[in-house]
Parts: sequence; structure tokens; C-alpha cells
Amino acid sequence: MSGERRGGGVEDTLRGMFADAGVRGWLHVADLRRPSARVAVDPDEPVPVGSLYKVPLMAAFCRLVDAGDLDPARALTVGPDDRVPGPTGLSLLRDPVTVSLRDLVALMMSISDNTAADAVLRVVGPAAVEDVCRLFGMDGTHVHGGAARTFERLVAETGAGSLAGAMDRVADNDAAVPEGVYDPAYKASSTPGDLARLLRAIWTDEAASREQCRFMRAVMGSQPWHHRLASGFPYDDVTVSGKTGTFGAMRHEAGVVELPGGGAYTAVVFTRAARADRRLPRADAVIGAAARVAVEELRGQEGT
Repeated sequence: MSGERRGGGVEDTLRGMFADAGVRGWLHVADLRRPSARVAVDPDEPVPVGSLYKVPLMAAFCRLVDAGDLDPARALTVGPDDRVPGPTGLSLLRDPVTVSLRDLVALMMSISDNTAADAVLRVVGPAAVEDVCRLFGMDGTHVHGGAARTFERLVAETGAGSLAGAMDRVADNDAAVPEGVYDPAYKASSTPGDLARLLRAIWTDEAASREQCRFMRAVMGSQPWHHRLASGFPYDDVTVSGKTGTFGAMRHEAGVVELPGGGAYTAVVFTRAARADRRLPRADAVIGAAARVAVEELRGQEGT
């Protein structure tokens, strides 16, 4: 039984929650083992996703490892000229670092390291990521060069001379957002429904071999951030594995919520805030709150 309620019920509740938090919201939450049982708010609309492109990139990497085309232990040296701006990991370092491909994937997924992700993308190749998206029916998902390409486009669209200047322009509540900044056509983009399909494949060992799916689940479970999806499930006996994505006024998370007793749900929530402030705790928290409402709706349907 579908959890969608056109014109009423849980969808109206969720839209109201998003509005109260000052955001536009997109959502897809589904029972992991019964994907037709879902709650959705505009789940097929593509938007820029920031670091969420790293989820299909990770899947493409794992499939190439399965095929014998990549050695996960292969070492790469990342130097200063390879740095992609970002607040974590290798993006903050100034000296050359040598890391295995597998550990670069762990860095890009656990702490959302942009430099690690760009290094992995250059080895895997955008075409392999697009192939994964088509294989799993993710027609609204495109990588477009990942974070590096997104940042280049942002600088061009804002007319700023640097990424820092572009970020300041987008974060200015007194200035109009330049046309094209939130257009998904030329940036890493996806839909909640697309990412939910990929998450289900990872959690059911269909995205790659069992060993590689286990690796993907482990690195998503190692993410340290708890201010978005996990904030809706603050209990020791609930496991939340996820990947955040941020781009300007957009804050997202895609993950899986596993409850005691064996229930599990894919949960993907995108938001775009009305204000461009870099810190909006209510915009972060509504991601977890909305996911929890959707999960509770689906749990209430069980056995009906």
C-alpha cells in the first residue's frame, strides 16, 4: 500500500513541516523490502545535490573493483594542485598525501572530502558513474564532473573572481540569486526517487557483489554528522547510515534507517531554504523530522 496521499494526509503534513522550517522540500521514504510502500513529496524532480553525487560514484567504483578493472589498494598521490575546495579531509591539507583508492572512497563518504572524491572520479570516470545511474533506472541523475565542475559553474554564473566570492554572493540575502545557480542541468543533480533506488540496491546486495555492498554500507554508516537525517532518530538502538549534500541554500541527506526488530527504510530528503544563511539549524533538523513522520506513517500501514 502506498504512503502517498494526494491532496491530504501525510503529504500535507510534510509540506507544512517544510514550510514551517522555511524550506521547500522533496522527499522519498520507502520500506526497504517493500519499495512500493512509500511516502513521497515531489520525488522525481531533479535538483542540484552537492555531495550526494558521491553515492553513485561509490557504486561505480565498487562495480569496477568487482569487474577486476580497478585495484582498491592502488595508491594515489594527491598534491596541492589536486585540491578541490572543501571543509574536511585532504581539501584542508597543503602537502602531498599518498592514499589507496579504497581509503579515498572512505574519506569522500564518511567526511565528504571533496578532494578525495575528485581523485576517485578522475580514476573511475564520469561515464562509469552515468552507466550505474542508467543501470538502476536513475534517469534524473547526472554527475556533470562532480564538485569541481559545480564550483566552476558557480563562479561563472555569479561573475565572481573566485569560489569564495561566488559563495559570498549566493549567501547574500539582500542580493538576487543569479540565474542558473540552482538549475540542475549543468551541476551534479538527482532526485529523491533515484537515490532511494540506489540505496535499496546497496542494502539488498544488488548494487555490486556482497563484499562491495558491505563496504558501501560500512562507509555510509561511518558518517559523523547527526544534525540532519539522524536527528529524527536519536536512539541508541536505531542505526542511521547516510550521506549529506549541501549546495548554497540546499541541504540534503540520503540514507537508510534501520529500526530494532528488523524494519529498515530508505530515506531521502532534499531542501532548499528561503534564506541563504550558511547556518540554519531548523532547515537541517526538518530533514530528520520529516523522515521520521514518513517512517511512522509506513510503520502504521504494516499489516493493513
